[in-house]
Amino acid sequence: MGLFRSPSAWQSARREKYLSAMQEQNNCPDCVGRGFIMPAAYEYAYPFDCSGCNGTGSFQEWQSNRQ
Repeated sequence: MGLFRSPSAWQSARREKYLSAMQEQNNCPDCVGRGFIMPAAYEYAYPFDCSGCNGTGSFQEWQSNRQ
């Protein structure tokens, strides 16, 4: 069943590449270093602090919260 493992392997490799790029730039992968997340809505919505990095935007904070 290599047909089902191939997309999964591709997705894992893509995620690892993204995380390593964010680590090099010291940016939180969830908010891309902004410290806030803008909700996608059809009407105006207020941004809220990133829960992954507690609003700091740093990779180290994100990594410490994941452990």
